[in-house]
Amino acid sequence: MEELTVGTRVDHPRYGEGIISRDNLTAYEIFFERGGKIEITKRNTDLTVLEANDAAPKSRLSIKKIEKVLSYVLDQYGALNEIVPLGEKWEGGTLLLQPANPELKPKEIPIETFFHKIVMLRDRMRVLEQNINSSKSLSDEEKVNIQQYITRAYGSLTTFNVLFSEKEHYFVGAKSK
Repeated sequence: MEELTVGTRVDHPRYGEGIISRDNLTAYEIFFERGGKIEITKRNTDLTVLEANDAAPKSRLSIKKIEKVLSYVLDQYGALNEIVPLGEKWEGGTLLLQPANPELKPKEIPIETFFHKIVMLRDRMRVLEQNINSSKSLSDEEKVNIQQYITRAYGSLTTFNVLFSEKEHYFVGAKSK
């Protein structure tokens, strides 16, 4: 639904006709014939516009604009976690850690839990890379040297690529020539 303005006449299946009296960030305050003053979220699909008030200025900040800005900022700082699917054959499986000493109990871990930890490690390494590359205090040579260590760490983790459903999510180390 498009952003509505103060003074717009609307209809609601339960409350009847009403007029928008306030445009908040996430909701409209509407005075209805049956029900009085009620706040209805902007995502509500029950409202039907009877008469738009095009004379009133629209809110400069819409939820869509705020979501877009937040998404951009969170992505810039690596706070948005990508959804990475586990390989189908591993779903519902367990990882069994069997000690060499038969007197000790083995440890069983759901593969989904282990996989989640691997993905978190990968995401944090990516954030570390971003922080290194955007650092103002490191020289280009220092950045390259640290980046080589990270690349080697990725190479050490390629064993876990068998867990991933899609190759685009694999760990990639240094390419051999």
